[in-house]
Amino acid sequence: MSELSILQYGLIALIFVWSGFVRSGLGFGGAVLALPFLLLIVNDPLVFLPLIAMHLIFFSTLIMVQSQRKQGLETAPSICWPYLKRAMRIMLIPKIAGVIGLLTLPPVIMSSLIFIIVLAYAIGYIANRPIAITKPWQEYGFLGLGAYVSGTSLTGAPLIVPVVAAKVAKHELRNTLFVLWWILTLIKLVSFIIAGVDLQLIHHLWLLPCAFVGHLLGERMHSYLIEQETPTFFRVLGIALVVVSLTGLMKSAGIL
Repeated sequence: MSELSILQYGLIALIFVWSGFVRSGLGFGGAVLALPFLLLIVNDPLVFLPLIAMHLIFFSTLIMVQSQRKQGLETAPSICWPYLKRAMRIMLIPKIAGVIGLLTLPPVIMSSLIFIIVLAYAIGYIANRPIAITKPWQEYGFLGLGAYVSGTSLTGAPLIVPVVAAKVAKHELRNTLFVLWWILTLIKLVSFIIAGVDLQLIHHLWLLPCAFVGHLLGERMHSYLIEQETPTFFRVLGIALVVVSLTGLMKSAGIL
């Protein structure tokens, strides 16, 4: 990114503020809602994925520390550890498969199918008629495919979120997702290091503060959403999933 103009650097900074806001406010979407716009500036995912990955790990750690401190003052935990352990048992092997590229389904076709499926779930949230995930094959299928996509990129959230949202209490959802992202992203980041990918460490000096500003704004939004009635919370969740899915479909079609 050494040959960019001041305007391009400014746009990247704003996009990382947006990424931090979405990630902190909803607990997901920081990568998939930022990466398409970043690629319009520098069309190379490997420039930005290490930055997004390290930011996700940093802010996930921050959220977990805050949750542990808060848990000492409250009886109800803010992270659903039992379901987190169950989800990781389902997702670990597909995640590793995605990292090493064992499956051969073209990424564009896979991504399009994922976003179309998630659109159906998101519309259900918006209409206050969420599709119930009651069958084991639904849980295993969504989590497994989401883990594989997370292994090939960092955009598996649209598949994973509906399952976790159906299994975890509203007040535990965001923090549980953050712990899950921390684990999945750490695996991905280790793969970057093994492959010798440039982690863009110098750019963290100015992009991490940008993401932190978005994080603080997102914290306020999350507090507001938690105080709302459950249908309102899931309606906002559904709208976010629609935006994520449409952004992904436009990216797959070459519009973004």
